[in-house]
Amino acid sequence: MKKLIVLIILIWAALYAAAQLPDPSRIMSDCRDMSIAGSMTATVNLTITERNGSVRDRTISMANKTFPGGMEKRFIRFLAPSDVRGTAMLITDNRDDEDEMWIYLPALKRKRRIVTSDRGKSFMSSEFSNADMSSPPLKDFKYTHAEGSGVSDEWIVKGIPVSEDKADEYGYSKKISYIKKQGMIIEKIEFYNYDNELFKIIEIRKVHPLENGRYIVSGMSAYNLKTGRKSEIVFSKISTGAMVDDDIFTLQNLDR
Repeated sequence: MKKLIVLIILIWAALYAAAQLPDPSRIMSDCRDMSIAGSMTATVNLTITERNGSVRDRTISMANKTFPGGMEKRFIRFLAPSDVRGTAMLITDNRDDEDEMWIYLPALKRKRRIVTSDRGKSFMSSEFSNADMSSPPLKDFKYTHAEGSGVSDEWIVKGIPVSEDKADEYGYSKKISYIKKQGMIIEKIEFYNYDNELFKIIEIRKVHPLENGRYIVSGMSAYNLKTGRKSEIVFSKISTGAMVDDDIFTLQNLDR
């Protein structure tokens, strides 16, 4: 009888603790809102390191602008090296609807839309995926608190795709986000494959502060635990609050 009472108390305590935690979907929504950049331009360096230590560098120019309703548009163009120079991408990061991605390939002299089945594929041969270049709609995942969430100075939120189709689209079965309570900054994301094995980690290395406590991620690394490859993105020459013309974020600008 005593064991049963103890068990009931433990279950009640766990349920009570869970009820005191904030809605995990709201946490993820707040993270997105805090990292909306507004109008900005930057130079981005993408470094890809192979298991054997060989390194490839890519230089990118980027423009970003926020539109009504929390929608963000991002235009990136590869400047170097020569084999990717001229490659361009237009990303529409919608708050609640599906994101849109277009790419222009100068070697083929054509632009095409990146379909949902390509979202989980590699972004320009790096360990980042195309999906990592935008924030997924909240409706694509079921969010819950993971063990230890809220115990110290961080929230730990587990996100599971709402369907097998969504899991195939993003290329993983589960992700766990570690979020610093102060500033609502995502510090790390762990990605698990369909065998529930950890296969990729993205770590936020640096953020650039904006007004009203907001920020933009200005440095992050992706590690593939299966292949031993590492990719790193670092921002420089960041200009916030700049006047960015709407015409930049058009399909016609991709092949200019």
